[in-house]
Amino acid sequence: MRKSILVLPLLALAACTAGPDYRGPASAGAVSLPERFARATDIAGAETPAVAEWWKAMGDQVLDDLEEQALSGNADIGVAQARIRQARAMLRAERANTAPSVNAQALYAHATLPGIDLSSSDSSSDGGNSGNQSLNFYNLAFDASWEVDLWGGNRRGTEAARAQVDAAEADLADVQVALAAETAQAYVSLRDRQQRLVLGNQKFERQRQMLSLTEQRRAAGTATALDVEQQREQLERTKAGLLPLTADRDSYLNALAVLVGKAPGALDDLLAAPGAIPLPPATVPVPDPAAMVRRRPDIRAAERRYAAATAKIGVAEAQRFPTLSFMGLIGIGGTHPDDVLDSGNLAAIALPQLSWNFLDFGRNAARVEQARGKQDEAAAQYRASVLQALQDCEDSLTRYGSSRRAVESAKRSLASAQRTYALMQQRFTARTATRIALLDAESRQIAGAEALTQASAEMTARFIALQKAIGLGWK
Repeated sequence: MRKSILVLPLLALAACTAGPDYRGPASAGAVSLPERFARATDIAGAETPAVAEWWKAMGDQVLDDLEEQALSGNADIGVAQARIRQARAMLRAERANTAPSVNAQALYAHATLPGIDLSSSDSSSDGGNSGNQSLNFYNLAFDASWEVDLWGGNRRGTEAARAQVDAAEADLADVQVALAAETAQAYVSLRDRQQRLVLGNQKFERQRQMLSLTEQRRAAGTATALDVEQQREQLERTKAGLLPLTADRDSYLNALAVLVGKAPGALDDLLAAPGAIPLPPATVPVPDPAAMVRRRPDIRAAERRYAAATAKIGVAEAQRFPTLSFMGLIGIGGTHPDDVLDSGNLAAIALPQLSWNFLDFGRNAARVEQARGKQDEAAAQYRASVLQALQDCEDSLTRYGSSRRAVESAKRSLASAQRTYALMQQRFTARTATRIALLDAESRQIAGAEALTQASAEMTARFIALQKAIGLGWK
């Protein structure tokens, strides 16, 4: 009965857990979420977007293959995966802290003891010096220790480590989101530069012909030197504009190779031929703000770090209270090797220990205050992540909607340039317009195609940014 009276308080203490319990992300401070995004007007579809592989909605198989390679071979993925392994190892270590530790050791000692007579034992004299005796000692020992988690400090440590694992996994998903968007952006930019280089070379050829004809007219006295210089200036401006496009094209080829985990130049053969710019679907599925907050990996990572910081307050507070530990030692041995097999030489010690660092001049209180400060910091970072995500989505929706309107305007401009060229062809056929005027109209038509290409690439880039803002692209 007396043992039960002593054990029951210990069990009750062991059920205690220091520090605040985690109450979910709402405890970090309320962030008012609207029912829908203010900028999601006619561009947003009613269906729920898929989390992974949003790029397949653009119907470009080359892009699909590049995304698959990037998500499996990029170095940043390997870094994030290594951090997950580290966090999981830390969790295992924290769990192990709640279990007893057992050590085993074997000892052999040889000692020379001057001035002590050990003749009663089987020891030999040291080189004939009767004043010095030698002693051999053999021992096998096992010791075990266990600290009772009276205040739940170890449990809070395990809780914090588990939250850190969740945060590391969310970080991996965030890397996937960023990597998918970066790969798609680089691919779209590459196709844009390739298309504009083709059109730019076509325009350059038309302008070269215009310069040649103007020089002929100058020789015939029907054009001035000013006309020639104006044509030459336009030709050189077009030529100069092709140079940065070429550099950009090569840069995006290098970027894509590195993104998929290969050396620059490895994708040149695959991507050398110009390809069409992938275009987004007519409507884009956009979740409500609450669903976006649940999906974005960076927000989930911030929430998990807030949970870990909350648990670490309990770890710090548990250090303010007494600790109860048990230690046991079993040893067997003697002066002969056979003594380690003789149960009569068995020695055992059991030692319970209660310790309390009650006078630490405020050190533990400072550690608790530091832990609470880190919790406040994590809560603020979580709120900032949510607000930044809301801004990202609203900005992306605005820019994407604007880019769609810009594409429509570029289409109308190109259509007008095409009609102008058709009318000029009629006049040229009727011999009421010169060939230079016809080439100029064709150059303007090509310039309209360039503008549409650039606007289309910008629209797709804004679509990609919107998918990233929503938090899509992870598995």
